[in-house]
Amino acid sequence: MPTTPVRALAAGLLAWCVALAGAPAGAVSPAGGAAAPPPPVALAPGVTYRSFDVIASHGPARVHLVSVDLREPGVSVDLLTPGSVAARAPLSSLADARAAVAGVNGDFFDITETQHPGVEATGASVGPAVGGGRRLKAAVPDGQRFGPALPAGTDTRAVLGVGTDGRARLDRLVLDGGVTTPDGSFPLGGLNQYALPVDSVGVFTSHWGSVSRLRATCGTDEDRAAPCGTETYEVTVRAGRVVAGSPVPGRGAIAEDTEVLVGREAGARLLRALAVGDRVGVRHRLVAEGSRIPYRFAVGGYPVLRAGAALPGLDPLTSAVRSAAGRADGGRTLLLMALDGGLGFRTGLTIAEVAEVMRDAGAEDAFSLDGGGSSTLVTRDLAASAVTVRNHPAEGVERPVPNGIGVFSRG
Repeated sequence: MPTTPVRALAAGLLAWCVALAGAPAGAVSPAGGAAAPPPPVALAPGVTYRSFDVIASHGPARVHLVSVDLREPGVSVDLLTPGSVAARAPLSSLADARAAVAGVNGDFFDITETQHPGVEATGASVGPAVGGGRRLKAAVPDGQRFGPALPAGTDTRAVLGVGTDGRARLDRLVLDGGVTTPDGSFPLGGLNQYALPVDSVGVFTSHWGSVSRLRATCGTDEDRAAPCGTETYEVTVRAGRVVAGSPVPGRGAIAEDTEVLVGREAGARLLRALAVGDRVGVRHRLVAEGSRIPYRFAVGGYPVLRAGAALPGLDPLTSAVRSAAGRADGGRTLLLMALDGGLGFRTGLTIAEVAEVMRDAGAEDAFSLDGGGSSTLVTRDLAASAVTVRNHPAEGVERPVPNGIGVFSRG
């Protein structure tokens, strides 16, 4: 497409039309701005796509942008997953499996476990995840996350998603759960997480998958590279009763009528007190801390723009290929963005520049997703049976990811 900003960026063009040499760090300017902006490509009623180039602090960047009108009848957004929390697949495969008309990669994830010999990387995402209205997982402790440093005042519980009211919003999803045993009750510290808080008990459900649960007992709340815990215990609960116990967290698929409780340190001692046949109750939910409106879909990451203003302290120096999502029109419009990783564009944008690009695209709030080799944006043409990867992945091929944001249309 011609190298010109999208029409939605018009409000921000005045700020952009500053010579690069005199622009402050984080400022971006349009490339090829003399050409009239082309109309967006319609993917479905209420869903459009376009790309445009900008000149940023480290050079040219190509932006791929999908706009979703959530008010359009038949349009919906949901979490794309491989079917399990602890699994990965290319975004194009996830989108094709659900017949999505567009999609972008999602949250940061547990990509490597070089610090823990013999422990496999789970591929599970960092933050909370909700898909189809189902709570799939909660957030790992801040010190256990993968990805760049979080902006001040944010944490791993941050999500972007669409609520049951049909509006996109940013919020924090907090785990509210507990375990009731014959000897009393105690709080639940995790839900399908690759890392549990020290001294806690977490629950793993059929949504987790078949990957080993051992990683959940490694690292600490401040350091993901810390050694694995030496005091662990696992209890299998089926139909509300303990059916098995083990000193080492296991692996394998979990049946829908079964829950596996994993404890570390003090949590392990609580579980070790249980015997086969004991009645155990497990409850858990994810609560939207700010709005209290349940999410139909939610994905983790971290905010970079709130109420049209960039979060303070965003890095203006480190440039990379990145993905982001944003909300506009009071949450009635969702924006999905991925940068191109092709030759000539892979210097990308700083996170401060991402906030500016999303703001000038019309976003009131914006949210950083995983970047680098994970950044992928796909669309499906009206008559096509499969999606097309619109950006060039930074590693030359699509990186398998644990989740993404999918756009659907019944039109």
